[in-house]
Amino acid sequence: MKKLLLLLCSLLATTAGAQEIVLRHALDGGKLDALATIVLRFNDAQKGKGKVILQAASTDNEQHGRVHLGFLDVADSMAFFGTLPRFIPLHQMMKENGQTLSAAEFLPQVADAVDDASGRLQALPLGLSFPVLFLNRAALTKAGKAANTEPHSWAELQELAGDIRTSGSTCPLTSSNFSWIHVENLAAQHGQPILPTPMNKRDAAMFRVNGLVNVKHLALLATWQRSKYFVYAGAGREADTRFLSGECAMLTGESSLYGEMLRRGVDAAVVPLPTYDDMSEARASDVLPDGNALWVLAGGKKPEYQLMARFVRFLMQPDVQREWVKGTTFLPMGVAGLKVLQETNNLPASQKEALIKRLSAPKKASERLRAGSTRENLRAVFREMVQFVWSEKYPAKQALDETSQRANAAVVSNPAQKSKQ
Repeated sequence: MKKLLLLLCSLLATTAGAQEIVLRHALDGGKLDALATIVLRFNDAQKGKGKVILQAASTDNEQHGRVHLGFLDVADSMAFFGTLPRFIPLHQMMKENGQTLSAAEFLPQVADAVDDASGRLQALPLGLSFPVLFLNRAALTKAGKAANTEPHSWAELQELAGDIRTSGSTCPLTSSNFSWIHVENLAAQHGQPILPTPMNKRDAAMFRVNGLVNVKHLALLATWQRSKYFVYAGAGREADTRFLSGECAMLTGESSLYGEMLRRGVDAAVVPLPTYDDMSEARASDVLPDGNALWVLAGGKKPEYQLMARFVRFLMQPDVQREWVKGTTFLPMGVAGLKVLQETNNLPASQKEALIKRLSAPKKASERLRAGSTRENLRAVFREMVQFVWSEKYPAKQALDETSQRANAAVVSNPAQKSKQ
């Protein structure tokens, strides 16, 4: 709180003639504290020549005024701004304003989350996480399980969810970011990426959401939903609150939620996502980092972009990166933040080693969905189809077949989207 007050005082003491840019965000708690501290450092270093002003996304959309930077997932743009803004590529903004920024400065998997098909950075990957499984230790104890219980397979997780249900829980398992975790990551972990390596140019942007593992998994979750083992809380981060409050015993969600868990005094284990142990391709560590990034809005003036470029370069400084990772539990962007990840107590040592190795693994760009209209259209179609599965109007295969067909039809009808995959 003290840091936030210092930042507020700094913002109120406006220096005449200083260039200002507005950074809109939806952070709170310790993550906001970390961002406010770094922004205060940057503003002080500008010595009156420029200033970054933080603006909460809860600000009335009719009154938020000109925004220059957005810290968000582009899928949330409408909710974030009340409209669909136009973003400009980060690499372009930096180059045009005399600042260098290369994908080579970033860990391969981190760069892969925000670059385009040519490997050029579209945004700054400040807020990425890995998908993980959280287990409330009090719920485990109540169910007669050891506090260090770790389900390695989905079959083991089903048995655990049943025991937790029997112990009286109305929500043994829930999930945030459902499509990212239970479709995209599931497919990647089992060697069946939904954007497989193309056989020819015609297949370059064709989705295969209806692969064997995805059909099998969604069908399983549908049985869990009927048995009250699993509660679908929504497509976004709605489930986080239900887990943090203690209502739900287990959560598949973002690794960065761990920091908020500590602040709220929630005693939970953090373990890798389970896999299907009857599939030889299964590799628990082959997860895809994703999350919020710092996006540049179009329509700015030259002095504003110059200040933005300086701010991005400041965020890339090793000491700033280390401070950011420590304060937020987001994934490090570059090598500088890896040591902080190694030293934190937010994950078991064995898992940290696997995730650090994964961050440095080579890109698999052809297998990954990229931020943009194509990915968001696919997720929107899936959000609609999965509701038919929960209501038992569609079996899992039919819902996934239709998701693939409709998403691919949208790409075919808009060829310009192909080049962005």
